[in-house]
Amino acid sequence: MKLAILGTRGIPNHYGGFEQCAEYLALGLVAKGFEVIVYNSHNHPYQEHEWNGVKIVHCYDPEDKLGTAGQFIYDLNCILDLRKRNCDVILQLGYTSSSVWGWLMPNHSVVTTNMDGLEWKRTKYSEKVKRFLRWAEKLGVKYSDHLISDSIGIQDYLKEKYKKESTFIAYGATLFDNPNVSVLNNYGLEPYGYDMLIARLEPENSIEVILNGVVEANLDRPFLVVGKHNSKYGEYLKTKFGDRKNIQFIGGIYDIEVLNNLRFYSNLYFHGHTVGGTNPSLLEAMASNSLICANDNPFNRYILEDDALYFNNSEDVKRHLQTVSNSIENYSHMLENNNRKIENIYDWNIIVDQYEAHLLDVVGKFNR
Repeated sequence: MKLAILGTRGIPNHYGGFEQCAEYLALGLVAKGFEVIVYNSHNHPYQEHEWNGVKIVHCYDPEDKLGTAGQFIYDLNCILDLRKRNCDVILQLGYTSSSVWGWLMPNHSVVTTNMDGLEWKRTKYSEKVKRFLRWAEKLGVKYSDHLISDSIGIQDYLKEKYKKESTFIAYGATLFDNPNVSVLNNYGLEPYGYDMLIARLEPENSIEVILNGVVEANLDRPFLVVGKHNSKYGEYLKTKFGDRKNIQFIGGIYDIEVLNNLRFYSNLYFHGHTVGGTNPSLLEAMASNSLICANDNPFNRYILEDDALYFNNSEDVKRHLQTVSNSIENYSHMLENNNRKIENIYDWNIIVDQYEAHLLDVVGKFNR
């Protein structure tokens, strides 16, 4: 079967969640005998035309010159190239800047789309942009032959909003079981002697609420903020909390071994995401044996269940920081249960198997 994956900046992953998803799926499906094409931005760091058996097609991407508008041009270029490839199935990861070109998708290919989260709920967007995102979501549904939801919440939403069934396939992770405490030396940290969060610095990720709680807790223990902060909101946060010596804005980190070790040896790992489906960073924290304190919402509770601490406001954050220690035996069952969830539900090998079954099913239905 010939499969094309589009909707990302490309592989190997140098960017984020969907790129990592594309990487794992491409490698896993090639191993199962699929012919896989992945579309890469023309300025992706990897410039070869093949990667571990995956065919790489580079398309012109002017995002660095035009900003968000460049994403639409990049997606258009990918789809125009795709029309020449004679693929059996097209796996579209997301819809935001590609669904406007959905009418150009080749008729001879089955299009299945991972609908991601509820992008129009993000507080950073103006009402005008939110209206566009709702329209793009509607087009994503319209121009897809099949839909994939990476959370039950998204699956329920699509059924209620559009009367459309979707296949539930979660995001994946891999258990981290080879910690290296020396990684902490580069950051001047001691095992379980710091707390942290990893996120895009955006309002809907509860960054300000968490950091307000850190200030109110009035502890000397370092608190790491991992994520790009060269943005308007990032600058606002640095200005507001910059005089707090224990709050350290250390920027984005993309070395998975470093991230896994920082998560593994943290005292408390805060997950403030309020929008989206199965969030990659949450699964990675679970897989890294982190004791997690999460924003109390249905998306996070569906995954974590009772195996996490929760917060609704800065007072909750303050209380957890002042009273919770990862070394206390009371929390070990949470870590063990989350490890089992990764092994039995979210392991990437399981997720690849589920994508394989879905792809074979949709192509089989198309050819009947």
